[in-house]
Formats: sequence, structure tokens, C-alpha cells
Amino acid sequence: MSKLNPQTTHYEFLGPVGTFFISVGVPSMIYGLYYGCSEQTGGCPPPTLTLSKLTSELTALPVTIPLHDISWWQGLWQEVWDTEAALMYLAWYAFCVVAWRVLPGAQVEGTRIRDGSVKKYKINAFSTFLLALGLVTGVIIRFGPEKFTFLYERWVGFATAAILMSIAQAFVVYAMSFREGALLALGGNTGNWVYDWYIGRQLNPTLSIFGAEFDIKSFNELRPGLILWALIDISMVCEQAVRRGGIGNVTDSMWLVLLFQVGYVADGLYNEPAILTTMDITTDGFGFMLSVGDLAWVPFAYSLQARYLAFHPILLGPVATALIVAVNATGYYIFREANGQKNDFRNGKDTRGLKYFTTESGSKLITSGWWGRSRHPNYLGDLLMALAWSLPTGFDTPITYFYVMYFAVLLIHRQRRDDENCEKKYGKDWEKYKKMVPYRIIPYIY
Repeated sequence: MSKLNPQTTHYEFLGPVGTFFISVGVPSMIYGLYYGCSEQTGGCPPPTLTLSKLTSELTALPVTIPLHDISWWQGLWQEVWDTEAALMYLAWYAFCVVAWRVLPGAQVEGTRIRDGSVKKYKINAFSTFLLALGLVTGVIIRFGPEKFTFLYERWVGFATAAILMSIAQAFVVYAMSFREGALLALGGNTGNWVYDWYIGRQLNPTLSIFGAEFDIKSFNELRPGLILWALIDISMVCEQAVRRGGIGNVTDSMWLVLLFQVGYVADGLYNEPAILTTMDITTDGFGFMLSVGDLAWVPFAYSLQARYLAFHPILLGPVATALIVAVNATGYYIFREANGQKNDFRNGKDTRGLKYFTTESGSKLITSGWWGRSRHPNYLGDLLMALAWSLPTGFDTPITYFYVMYFAVLLIHRQRRDDENCEKKYGKDWEKYKKMVPYRIIPYIY
């Protein structure tokens, strides 16, 4: 251990045991959301078994799962593996890497890290998105929507490929963290490989690709998974269009989900420099937690509403549509205004008359505007948008509202982690700040 890379002395997520179960649970949940809500299994959720049928099926099951039976494992693998989907996923990831290298983009400096260095990042995620969107649109116009339904038809295979990619990356970057001179994450250097592999041991793992420094973490944060989320949604629109007789017959509910989610993706990619000040980039190491979240969880869990509407179309009507649009617009306004205030303030641009106080360390904490209403007003905007994305699916099933519930738990946990980090960083100044801005996310409520 060194002064620059001290050993981590505390655990999160209940330590190695907790991170092990999360590492198993996240991929399992991705499959669970599919098999618990899909046309192939009979509905969302699948039809309820009668007590007598359930009893008869349970008694027919083996007493123990035959883990030693090779044919049992082969059957399970054949259920989730799709060679063509895996090859297409690898081609997609390679496309994103090549686009990152080839497409023009500004070099933007990130925040100064604790070794005194300032990393530079190539900003062209939005260009990659536009290129991918243009190619897909061209295929649909030229050959029809039926040529872009394969993401719906091969969903499980693509999900498996993304999960395996995230596992492989987590092992690669964990091995890279032992290279001489690697700057480690303060929270991922416990010495327990299960925990460090999950949390991320190295802060900024990088490779040299085509003669340029390739930052794995920032690349994964916005490109392969986030853009794939938008493409999956488009594939779901195409699936519904084929079933209903053309693009002109796609339901208003599906168009809303597409508009909201693809718009959210486009906004995040267009404002790519904003991620350089987030906890994921500045504080967390890159391990399985981020790799599986970026590559598998985002595209395959967040597209649940569009996938549901592909086989369960819903007509909303003008009144319900207008109300849902209003919810999403309100959330987006709060999200964008809050982030805009923070980024302008940090970059020394238009401060819009924001009030702040200076800590003993020289940092400035905003105490007015949206950041005077709560410590994370952008999370409030995120939650409102998440609700708007689920409302078009109606109320026939609670499963399509999983995203809202999960996102609320995620944001509350992130906010508490951020509070802990700020308390360590600012000490008494943070206590002073909390008295000035007492609400965590929702003003006057939480």
C-alpha cells in the first residue's frame, strides 16, 4: 500500500457477501424481467397457476436441482445462448469503439484527480448516436420495419452477450489494476478480490487503441449500452408496426415511450461533458458494478416498457397522452435546469446569481436555485421522467413500473453515498450545508 493508494478499510453493499449476491442477482434480474414479462411465457406476468396445477407441477420436479447433470446445464445454456446474437453484439461494440476513434470530437478536461493529474476525454458520443441512428433509419426505410425486429426476436441472446462482456471486462480491468503506477479507487482496494472485482479496483483503467488513450469507464458510461437502449426501443416499434400493419398503425403509447426514452438518451449524449463531474467518473473504480450496469442493465432493463408494448399495444387517447407528456416535461425541465446550474457554476460560466458559501478546503457549495431546494434536485427530475415512461403501459401489470421503483432505491442509495463522501471531504462545513439545504431529493418531503 502507498499514501496515494491507501487500503480501503470499510465495505459497502454488506461487503463481499453482499457484492457476491448482487453480482449474481443483477444478471438474474435481467432474465427474470424477461421471463416474468414476455409474450413467450404467456403474459406480464405469466398466467397464474391454479393450486392443483401448481401442486402437480411441483411434485413432478426433482427433489434437488441436478447441478451435476451436464444435460441440465446444456439445456440452460441453449435457452440463453444465441451465437448470431453474440456476434452481432460484438460487432456493435466494435462499431462503437471505431466510431469513438474515427469520428471527430473535442478534447475536454475532466476534474483534477488526487494524484494531481487531469485526464482528457474525447467527446463524440452524440456523433456516434447520430451515425447509428442514421444507419438504422436507412435500413428501415429501405427494407421495411420487419428488417429491424431482430432485437425483439433475439432479446435473450443479446442480453446474454452483454452480460458476458461485462463479466469479461470486470476481470480484465481487475487484472490491469495491478500494473505498476495504477491509480486505485479509494473504495475498491480492500484486498478482498470478490469485493474489489465488483466495486472496481482501478479508478481509470485505460488502454491504447489505434494510438489513442482509450478510457474504458467513460466509454462504457454513455456509448455501447445507452445507444443500444435507444436501438432496442426502435426495434420494439418495428415489431409492433409489423404486427399492426405498418408504422402508421403504431400506438400512441409506443410513440410516447420512444420519444421519452430516445430523447433522454440523446440529451445525455449531447451533454456528454456533464458526466465528467459525476461520482461514477470522479470517485468510483471501474468493476463489475459499472460494467454490468452500463452494458447490460441499462439497455435490457430500461427498455422493458417498449418491449411490453410491442406485444401488448395500448391506445391512450389525447387526454391521457397530454397528461403523461406534462409529467415528463416537468421532470425533464427540473433535471436539465438543475444540471445546467451545477455545470455552469463549476465551469465558472453564468452563475445566474446563485448564492454559495466557500468551505475551508476552498470548494464552493451552492445554496440557492434548484440546489437550494434540495441536495439532489436532478434526481427528482429523473424520478418524474421514470414515472412518465411507465405510465403509457397502463395499469394492467405492476411489472412495467419496476423501473420507477428500482430507480427510486438506486437514487436514494446514491444520494446517501454522496452524503457520506461529502461529509468526509468537507467535515463541519457539510453539517453547515445540510442545515441550509435540509432536503435530500424532494423539497419539503425527503
